[in-house]
Amino acid sequence: MVSRRNGRLILVLGDQLTMDAGALARADAERDTVVMAEVADETGYVPHHPQKIVLVLSAMRKFAAALREKGWQVAYTRLDDTDNTGSITGELIRRAEETGARSVIATQPGEWRLREALDGLPLPVTVLPDDRFLCPPAVFRDWAKGRKVMRMEHFYRLMRRRTGYLMEGEDPVGGKWNYDHDNRKPAQDDLLREKPMQHEPDDVVAEVMDLVSRRFADHFGAVGGFNFATTRRGALAVLRHFVKYHLADFGPYQDAMLTRDPFLHHALIAPYLNLGLLTPAEVCDAVQEAFLAGDIPVNSAEGFIRQIIGWREFVRGIYDHHGPGYAQQNALGHGRRLPGFYWGAETKMACVAAVVDQTRAHAYAHHIQRLMVTGNFALLAGVDPGLVHEWYLSVYADAYEWVEAPNTLGMSQFAEGGVLGSKPYVSSGAYIDRMSDYCRGCAYDVKAKTGEGACPFNLLYWHFLDRHRDRFQGNARMAQMYRTWDRMSGERRATVLAEAASWLKRLDSGAVV
Repeated sequence: MVSRRNGRLILVLGDQLTMDAGALARADAERDTVVMAEVADETGYVPHHPQKIVLVLSAMRKFAAALREKGWQVAYTRLDDTDNTGSITGELIRRAEETGARSVIATQPGEWRLREALDGLPLPVTVLPDDRFLCPPAVFRDWAKGRKVMRMEHFYRLMRRRTGYLMEGEDPVGGKWNYDHDNRKPAQDDLLREKPMQHEPDDVVAEVMDLVSRRFADHFGAVGGFNFATTRRGALAVLRHFVKYHLADFGPYQDAMLTRDPFLHHALIAPYLNLGLLTPAEVCDAVQEAFLAGDIPVNSAEGFIRQIIGWREFVRGIYDHHGPGYAQQNALGHGRRLPGFYWGAETKMACVAAVVDQTRAHAYAHHIQRLMVTGNFALLAGVDPGLVHEWYLSVYADAYEWVEAPNTLGMSQFAEGGVLGSKPYVSSGAYIDRMSDYCRGCAYDVKAKTGEGACPFNLLYWHFLDRHRDRFQGNARMAQMYRTWDRMSGERRATVLAEAASWLKRLDSGAVV
């Protein structure tokens, strides 16, 4: 390694693959050294899906090559390098000794564990804001100040006004902020529906796939079938393909679920946004341009932009605001272990099996599959939210704690007690039946409320409401649910609770349920 004693180390993490942003935008290619490292601490803090590891390592290697082509000196550590220290801080110390660099510049890591690791580094570290986001931390702090609860819808309106997306002066285009009412249609199988763009593995990706196959063979999910883009150019192609072929129908069918079509009209760009290969601004620009050109309806444009400047920016602010203890919350006191069928064991529940199977195959499930199938079941059954959090963080290609934890612990599992969501997202089997085709081939009868073969979601729904009545009966959004429960006869309620308890006992025993 060439000595650069007057230079600095520029840390680029695996989810910071954006040229001219953060630390890279403030560095000097002539005297600074970029440090990138594939380390065991990052590949193993949870058992990541092999396809996620392939995606991140392949994208890192190609990004490093692109930096070198632009004239940067890059100190790059591969996972199987013999001198690899196994941690980001260890690699920074090693590279400082090699180059003579005396300080580090870093873009703020997304996750608290890495922020804390940099705080303990025995080198001066300048941490710069991650300027790829559209809401600066100070803006979120000002918005959040004094709020006991934080609602995305309120934050989203702030962001619409700040960014100008889909606005006419101070008013939203079309006169409405939210078109959710138009975006709840079930979908039908369609052999003519355009398929997602796929990328064949090149030599770099094939080499990483071989490494991951050998080193992470015990992780949930298969390497085979990997077809993610691994460069900015490829990610932009995916974005253009989505806008051209799927964006118009994204809105109406964004909540739909089909056994034989896991992707429908979803964008599949979250992994690239979270890696830094795409920026939220250019994604929203592309959607707004398509709307202004008359190519897509307002409900699809609004529904998609809300996912970016609403939910994505909102959960990032929530994660930062609540600090490193956020992921340890468990307001409902749930403690059941995560059932084996989340890791591929047999289950009779067709909906859960379908979502887990596609997760294993693609490292992907869309937001409703995560929220209303696997998340809904875990919440109804009383699974330890920390275990649910670790599962989501492990199995999805787009999962990083800053974005995953608020979605799982806040929105899905109500583990932080309602700071993010006004009510728990629970439902009986009726919702899944309405929005999917899963129930058609299920061993359970979604129409049956009790008795042999009754859908477990139906039993567990009322069991959840009953055991948490003290907490939720005063919630205005749940009042109708409790009125319905109270109108049932005492005998009916007793039957439901007894059958739910019996089903949970079989679940705990390890029986196939």
